[in-house]
Amino acid sequence: METFFNQLLEFFFVLIGLQLMYTAFKTFKDSNNSKRIGSALFWLDLGLLFMFGKILPSLVSGILVALLGVITLFKQFEVGKFTPVKQEKLEARAKKFGNWIFVPVLSLAVVSVALAMKIPESSKSAIGVAAICGIILAMLIFKSSPKEMVQESDRMVQAMGTSGVLPQLLAALGAIFAAAGVGEVISKMIGGFVPEGNRLIGVIAYVLGMVIFTAIMGNGFAAFTVITAGIGIPFVIMQGADPAIAGALALTAGYCGTLLTPMAANFNILPASLLEMKNTYGVIKEQVPITIIMIIAHIALMYFWAF
Repeated sequence: METFFNQLLEFFFVLIGLQLMYTAFKTFKDSNNSKRIGSALFWLDLGLLFMFGKILPSLVSGILVALLGVITLFKQFEVGKFTPVKQEKLEARAKKFGNWIFVPVLSLAVVSVALAMKIPESSKSAIGVAAICGIILAMLIFKSSPKEMVQESDRMVQAMGTSGVLPQLLAALGAIFAAAGVGEVISKMIGGFVPEGNRLIGVIAYVLGMVIFTAIMGNGFAAFTVITAGIGIPFVIMQGADPAIAGALALTAGYCGTLLTPMAANFNILPASLLEMKNTYGVIKEQVPITIIMIIAHIALMYFWAF
């Protein structure tokens, strides 16, 4: 069963790669895009990584990833222009379908969670199965054609632009940091500031460390490994804190950092792009006050609950 779902996961990667290949083709054919060659090469490169990443030699994959950076570094990437849908048409369709528009989106969560709980081996590929179910539901509810589905997927991929690559790169960066022993370095640095046996200072350092490192890396999971090894274990858990409670609160504290950083592109930059907000950092700006409250709450909860 596990082998089947691993193969299914690779199938979903290939599907994503094919979509990116289509985006590369559409971008190359877009005469209005002044940087269509560089942009098309970017999507082609990313499509190859998704489709053949498992069989490509590590060196080749590394070169392809570096090429993505080179294209953006020399500003050879440009998001395509799309004809906006008229507001009247959007309002008419919203009234026609009502709350049914939420069904495909909600199905992503329901199907993926239900499948992962029923068949634990499917946890990695459950979201892919849910996405296919969501697409089918959307096509049935809105009576859309496969062609429309592919075109709208292309539009959203292009709207995300280079920000869509950040989650994968940041996750890889976290693994590199952990392997490089960054946690040990941080532990030695913090050791000079945290008084021995002071639980409150240890908790504050752990929570703020998760917030700051997540903000830097844009990924709470990547930060968790490094900060827990460097701060959480020696200054909180070794002082008598419950590892389960402290660890859970540390991870959610990291999400506070996610709310404050453009590095968490999938949370803070993509919505601004998709909603065509004038201020790219408008989402972050609105989240700052509640984030500060949540950080204080995490410190209090960890101090009084974990010990």
